[in-house]
Amino acid sequence: MGLASRTEQRPAGRKPPPRRTFWGSTVGKKTVMAVSGLIMLGYLVAHVVGNLKVFFGPEEFNAYGHWLRTMGAPVLHREWALWGVRLLLVAAVVAHAVSAYQLSRLDRRARPTAYVHRRRRASYATRTMRWGGVIIALFIVWHILDLTTLTVNENAEHGRPYENIVATFSTWYGNVIYLTAMIAVGLHVRHGFWSAAQTLGAGSARRDRALRATANGLALVLTAGFCAVPVAVMTGLVN
Repeated sequence: MGLASRTEQRPAGRKPPPRRTFWGSTVGKKTVMAVSGLIMLGYLVAHVVGNLKVFFGPEEFNAYGHWLRTMGAPVLHREWALWGVRLLLVAAVVAHAVSAYQLSRLDRRARPTAYVHRRRRASYATRTMRWGGVIIALFIVWHILDLTTLTVNENAEHGRPYENIVATFSTWYGNVIYLTAMIAVGLHVRHGFWSAAQTLGAGSARRDRALRATANGLALVLTAGFCAVPVAVMTGLVN
């Protein structure tokens, strides 16, 4: 009797609502996007510091390139630590891209009705992040083929990263691709750092100005640091 009464209380054909998971929520996706973005930002800071060693000459820069493959030794085998960093970065990039794509789809579903007047729905920051992300993704593929696998670097030599950088930035297309991507990185960091801070609860009326200044400063320093290397090769400062 009790079982029959409970069955009658649920309307026919109605399924129980699905459990809301962390990843299934908008907040969860934004958190994943923020954390993965901060992981990549940490890598960019370390990467630009390493890149600037090119100004100390081929011996020091090539030694730095060798250290990257042997860091963690003798505890870790050759390149184990480097591959650990690479796998972490791949996971961060995938998580960042997937969460960004799914958040974009959720935003479109929330406003399915087309506007009467054709006007841009996305803000300047949103468009910059979206297209900047596409440019950066394409650049990552090029960068790996250029300076990691040396596939597209015609004058590359294995084990000589200094000479390979000079070879890359001795071509007009290498400079155009790299400089364009670094400007996209700077804009992405500027908007992304601010968004991540808001998502993770660091923003407030008292801290907003400091966070904006930090975002602008990081974007400027990273862009200038990365662009300094190709400019130095083009001007003959590094050769």
